[in-house]
Amino acid sequence: MLHATNAPAAKKPNIVFVLADDLGYGDLPCYGNPIVRTPHLDRFAAEGMRFTDFYAPSAVCSPSRAGILTGRAPLRCGVITAIQEGRDMHLRSSETTIATVLRQAGYDTCHVGKWHLNGRFNSPDQPQPGDHGFEYWMATQNVALPSHMNPSNFVRNGQSVGKLKGFSGPLVAQEAVEWLEKRADKSKPFFLNVWLHEPHMPIANDPKFESSYGNMDPTKRKYFGNVTQMDVAFGMILDALDKQGLANDTVVFFTSDNGPETLPFGPENYGSSGGLRGAKRETYEGGLRVPFLVRWPGHIASGGVNGTPAVGMDLFPTLCALAEVSVPSGKVYDGESLLPILTGGKSGPTRPIFLFSSIDPGGFPYAMRVGDWKIRASRDFRKCELYNLKNDPNEAVNRAEFKPEQRKTLLAKLKKSVVEMSSEYLAWADRDTDWDAHDPENQPH
Repeated sequence: MLHATNAPAAKKPNIVFVLADDLGYGDLPCYGNPIVRTPHLDRFAAEGMRFTDFYAPSAVCSPSRAGILTGRAPLRCGVITAIQEGRDMHLRSSETTIATVLRQAGYDTCHVGKWHLNGRFNSPDQPQPGDHGFEYWMATQNVALPSHMNPSNFVRNGQSVGKLKGFSGPLVAQEAVEWLEKRADKSKPFFLNVWLHEPHMPIANDPKFESSYGNMDPTKRKYFGNVTQMDVAFGMILDALDKQGLANDTVVFFTSDNGPETLPFGPENYGSSGGLRGAKRETYEGGLRVPFLVRWPGHIASGGVNGTPAVGMDLFPTLCALAEVSVPSGKVYDGESLLPILTGGKSGPTRPIFLFSSIDPGGFPYAMRVGDWKIRASRDFRKCELYNLKNDPNEAVNRAEFKPEQRKTLLAKLKKSVVEMSSEYLAWADRDTDWDAHDPENQPH
């Protein structure tokens, strides 16, 4: 619980959550990228806290978003792969999202950008953003089409928007800014959920963002320019908070849904995992470890760097704590509140972090980090890999044969988690989520 330091009844903090799409651990200067320019995120990182060991719930899009919104592992939710248009898979109405919790707590709620949590987008057959707690929304099912330039597939509160002029990131940010400006009751706190399309392919940029990278290879210039365009969109939201006098009363989060897309899946995919092994789809660190930045002036010390392992499922209980509401009962949650770490600046307790990718190309869909150790396992648990991330952050040396007791203990812990989570997943009678029905492995999503 938060406690007011002055005054009677302090207003609950506003919350802004910004999610990039396929942004890699090494794609930002504040995580070591020597080429990309992101001045707004650089300033934001200096003003808040940067996590070094933050994980997306999954190494692919839809499951990661489900884990973030619900605080529950994707395997438990049954959103286990990137949802193709028309599929039955979706985030079910039985799941309680953080938007629903905050709206019930008196927050205005808004979602703008990508959705990707159902196959039948804008159809009464499946829950839409408005059914999951967002009283205002403008979204696409997955990517902006026919291109991220002048897209025509956005839907606002159930109504097609038609063709827009401009580029996806700035268009999404402008919608968020206009929603902030037009809110009817400015005395209410708000939850603004911004899910950008950048730098997911197909990439499209305002030419000025590419030209700023000079004479380098055009495909590299396109990717780097797209990250810069994403930064500009993020900066538009920060500027709006400043102009409306909201910055000091607003907690802003920034992260990515999974690791970077790489060259085999498109000539413009120059995403960086920052030297970590693997990329999107893989349960290696490069597929799962992502940037995570948080700013809350006066509450989170500026310039902090925290090495506590954390995961996207932690956002749900963290936002509940910020809003001074209890995590709803009746379900099992897989996250822990990060608020003591954020406001105290200390490392939190080490607990197992479950990680997942049903389309891991090597056939290791399950992973778990416990302290400095990480284990990856095949679907039948007959094969596993074991790494000490403290000594080997790049996962170069499989220690499974050299640490048999460690392997046995962690494998049993991982298997127990999978069996328990799968019991919810397997209970569905009408699931279109059986792994045998998935798209072929390694298909770009």
